[in-house]
Amino acid sequence: MAAAGHNLIVDFTTVLGASALGGYIANKLRQPVLLGYLASGLIVGPFGFKLLNDADLIKSLAEFGVAFLLFALGVEFSLTELKRVKDIAISGSLLQIGLTTTLVTLITIIFGWASGLAEGFFLGVVFSLSSTAVVLKTLTEKGETYTLHGQIMLAILIVQDLALGVMLAILPALKQPENIASALFLALGKVIAFAAIAFILSRWIVPRLIRNIAATESDELFLLTIIALCLGVALTTAALGLSIEMGAFVAGLMISEIDYADHALAKVLPLRDTFASLFFASIGMLIDPNILINNFGLILGMVTLVMLGKAGIIFPIVIKFGYSVKTAVIVALGINQIGEFSFVLELTGLDLKLISQETYLLLLGTTAITLILTPILLERAPTLANQLSRTSFFVKYLQRFEAPKSLSIPETINSHVVVAGYGRVGQVVVKILQSQGYPVIVIDNSEPAIQRLRSRRIPYLFGDADSQLVLEKAHLEKAKALVIALPDPASTRLLLEHALSIAPELDIIVRSHSDKEIDILTQMGAKEVVQPEFEAALELGTHLLKTLGAPETQIYSVIMNIRQDKYISIRPEQ
Repeated sequence: MAAAGHNLIVDFTTVLGASALGGYIANKLRQPVLLGYLASGLIVGPFGFKLLNDADLIKSLAEFGVAFLLFALGVEFSLTELKRVKDIAISGSLLQIGLTTTLVTLITIIFGWASGLAEGFFLGVVFSLSSTAVVLKTLTEKGETYTLHGQIMLAILIVQDLALGVMLAILPALKQPENIASALFLALGKVIAFAAIAFILSRWIVPRLIRNIAATESDELFLLTIIALCLGVALTTAALGLSIEMGAFVAGLMISEIDYADHALAKVLPLRDTFASLFFASIGMLIDPNILINNFGLILGMVTLVMLGKAGIIFPIVIKFGYSVKTAVIVALGINQIGEFSFVLELTGLDLKLISQETYLLLLGTTAITLILTPILLERAPTLANQLSRTSFFVKYLQRFEAPKSLSIPETINSHVVVAGYGRVGQVVVKILQSQGYPVIVIDNSEPAIQRLRSRRIPYLFGDADSQLVLEKAHLEKAKALVIALPDPASTRLLLEHALSIAPELDIIVRSHSDKEIDILTQMGAKEVVQPEFEAALELGTHLLKTLGAPETQIYSVIMNIRQDKYISIRPEQ
């Protein structure tokens, strides 16, 4: 027993150490750290140097990473933000799952890649799922969780996770098709029963429990309670035949609306990041280099077919729901992989003899490769979307979708301020401008934001602010200034470039998302770059100097010097 415990500690240390080293190397190579975790798992795993005594135990521990990832997403999840994408979240997701499953079933049967309807349907179900864990981790690293394309991707992925439970329930019935209806009915019954219990817990029991634990002022008790809640609900859904992801996400939702949500999230984040690295390393352990080498052409063909095929299905669905081509390209390239929970389906299919051992190994290799490629594709997606928008072949096609969907602008508007983005920052800017009597035009691609603008009779353009076709309707040549308050760094840079091409002398104020962007945006031509965190620090410093009795002129001089030198004196690297 002691030896087994000692081996676990050695294995745990080995995986974490290798993940840290792999992540460090990936970071130095300017690649997502996720790739480093995957590579480290391959190196120390059973198909690498075999440094682990019990790889299966590490894989079991890695499930904690998935649970904490989805729990943190549930805590941070905003139902208000979800309303922006609610239509595509439900209808779009079901359409994507249905189309992918149907097309894969037909193609595999027609070309003889599947031995029958049951195997073809099974392959369709496997390919229909995408990776919540990999996409969420990549979006978080890039700071794009709350961008429009980020919200669309996460909304679709969450519905896929909910569908996983139904898929697991109907797989055994594929051997006896007459039982599929009863299996589906039973799975839906479990989902409804769990939803009812979760609603009762989140409404009357969990908030009271968390408040009572918080009242003890014991950080240890609070953390233990949060972990028990997260894993307990996740294990409950697993026992019901539903997904661990679904349970962990719902557990996060249970406390997302109470006062202690941020405190709970702060406690869980270190655990999430630690166990998430284990999870991604465990995926690397599944990659058998020999299978990849011996079947390189076949697996490469499958990877290409899957990723291009899924992107080809997702792209028109996003377009159909009224989003721009750029958003559709990023979403299509972001969730066109095979999900990590397809590993569960693949193993289940092997146990049920729905697929052969050879097919199972090929699916493992294909799934792993698509997961490895995902962070790279997500990194390149905005650039690819921008390149497509400049290609003459796509110009007419793009004009059909990128022109403003609706607009409300007085023909006589002049000397106005254009505000790109009507989120929390944009709304404050608009209120300040209106209070001083300045005319404004707001550009946003969110229907709820446009509805607020309509109700307040504020001139607006409904479309992507970084689209040249949209900007041409904003009369930038007659504007006094442009304020860019978008949540997406790539869109911010593209908008700045397009705006200056239309009105080179325009006074442009830009919100920077990180201190690294300040110099880039300044060199591109922004007259003023504002970094919110630095501005908050300057306000705190101003009030502190007043409290300490510093003269007003001295305080003003200190703050203005910092702003004029673009925060150089207070940047971390200085």
